[in-house]
Amino acid sequence: MKPALADATRGRILFGGDYNPEQWPEETWQDDVRLMKQARGVNSVTLGVFSWSRLEPEPGAREFGWLDRLMDLLHDNGIGVVLATPTSSPPPWMGRLHPDTLPRDADGHIEWWGGRQHFSHSSATYRRYAAAITEDLAARYGTHPALTMWHINNEYCTADHGDEAAAAFRRWLRQRYTTLDALNSAWGTAFWSQGYDTWDGILPPRRAHHYLKNPGQVLDFRRFTSDMLLECYTAERDIVRRHTPHLPVTTNFMPLWIGQDAWRWAREEDVVSVDLYPDPRDPLGAQHGALVQDLTRSQARGPWMLMEQAAGPVNWRGVNHPKPRGLNRLWSFQAVARGADAVCYFQWRQSRQGAEKFHSGMVGHAGEQGRAYQEVRQLGAELERISGDVSGGRIDADVVVLHDWHSWWAGAHEGRLSTLVDLPEVLTAWHRALWEAHLTTDFAHPEHDLSGYRLVVVPQLYLLTDAAVANLLAYVRGGSTLVCGFLTGVADEDDRVRTGGMDARLRELFGIRTLHEWWPLEAGETVACEGFRGTLWSEEIEPEPGAAETVPYRGGELDGLPAVLRRGRAWYVSTLPEPDALRTLLSGIAAGAGVRPVLDGLPAGVEAVRRGELLFLLNHGREQITVQVPGTHHDLLGGTDVTDEVTLGRHGVAVLRS
Repeated sequence: MKPALADATRGRILFGGDYNPEQWPEETWQDDVRLMKQARGVNSVTLGVFSWSRLEPEPGAREFGWLDRLMDLLHDNGIGVVLATPTSSPPPWMGRLHPDTLPRDADGHIEWWGGRQHFSHSSATYRRYAAAITEDLAARYGTHPALTMWHINNEYCTADHGDEAAAAFRRWLRQRYTTLDALNSAWGTAFWSQGYDTWDGILPPRRAHHYLKNPGQVLDFRRFTSDMLLECYTAERDIVRRHTPHLPVTTNFMPLWIGQDAWRWAREEDVVSVDLYPDPRDPLGAQHGALVQDLTRSQARGPWMLMEQAAGPVNWRGVNHPKPRGLNRLWSFQAVARGADAVCYFQWRQSRQGAEKFHSGMVGHAGEQGRAYQEVRQLGAELERISGDVSGGRIDADVVVLHDWHSWWAGAHEGRLSTLVDLPEVLTAWHRALWEAHLTTDFAHPEHDLSGYRLVVVPQLYLLTDAAVANLLAYVRGGSTLVCGFLTGVADEDDRVRTGGMDARLRELFGIRTLHEWWPLEAGETVACEGFRGTLWSEEIEPEPGAAETVPYRGGELDGLPAVLRRGRAWYVSTLPEPDALRTLLSGIAAGAGVRPVLDGLPAGVEAVRRGELLFLLNHGREQITVQVPGTHHDLLGGTDVTDEVTLGRHGVAVLRS
């Protein structure tokens, strides 16, 4: 059995962050350890993420002495180490001596060193150097008692359109299609005279100045890029596993990132981890956090790791606001409530130089007297207090939201009907409706086993494989409830539009006789429906006579035609209802499927999540509020018993055990 997060946590919540001591003189290290111990809950740091030039200052050289001293220092003070391979940021000498390691964009421009992620995933030279430094790190530190986990690379996100990537793309395509006839069919190359007579004529989708690129080619290039980056990850993972088969391995996802098929990646990780940075000024920041947390927990199929968050402001938005008092604590507990067994930050000590010197740290520029560190101390102590009760606890959900990266990639092509239709926006709207209705949700791939859920929700799956369609049909025929949003089931796995504009089996399921036209809406435009208004999209649908219950459009070109259809336990929503209307609709469908909220009668702005035997209550408002919780419960944070009600202060949190 492969290692898991529990092998690193050992019954506690990991708490800490990225530690970059090479940016500081060694006398600072002793002060860092003092502050970590003073914060009590800090029990883990990640070392080496951006240390390649320090470890290998010139080709083949190894400078491990400083890292030896750090590993020993941290172990002597009871602090575990998540050791990173430094391969996300190659040293300048690599690009200078080996230009083939540098990626190229779609215009053919070289992406030079001086930032980070400047590596070609297909470069044999890059892969050779990455394997060598990984091998030496694993051999040297694999038996060190401080080591608890491996962290491979960092935020994989690099695309490459260069010649070496082109050769790899052709190899990938040969493996996928075997013959040119199959490739030409999948890409629809009969259009615009694009048929290929030789594999050597195929390139990545480079800049097409005259008009649009081939969508089949673009879709496969996205698949290829995800696979090539995954090859880089698994090559390093396999090296460290050989030395330390008992230790878990991870790499950190970016939240809802378009560039990776995260379902496939998650299968290759022992620990699924994510970086999460909601905007403190965003009134829906907590909902964005909940969405990412639900998705990450579902990829992990259990406890997961919050690898990075900010103790205060970031530095990459147009205006970078600090977190108001209590928000850092609130959002950290939200992650724990939704399954995190590790709460970590970028980074420990705020940098004084470099591109991210205005990105906050657990110890900010104000030092140990600053609010950031004082809040970290409080949070660490509280996490330590509840660790034994919450670590390893699972979350049960009756509702699952389906999401697929291949569908996202295909639906995002530049030649679509409306550039206003952005999948993350649609996904967020539907998840928000469920979140505000206090319905706990998992996520799943459309081909996953769905039998354990009472309600399957499909905000939008433009591309559906035959296997996915069959899975949805079997789910409904098994007596469960399905609700789908617009533009679902339009294309097959090659982005070929299904006959009739929607898979015929889905049209029959929903009671759609003919889908005549798609009617996208302008920005700010709405369409009247019976009882609500729709946004973003509408569709001209002719239902099967007497076969479906409908909620009609009112007025305009679609007057009297169905905005919402229901046939048995299958629902189809052909527009995006405004937020209150979507929440009401989904709440009603969920209730009909036997799904209940976590807690009845919750005030607006209060989130409730059950994890194992614990009930988390989170006040996302700035005013004190009282929540009714029938019965007597023990508040783990306050150390007191409460009966029938709990009072939460501004951004307040309660963790209750009945």
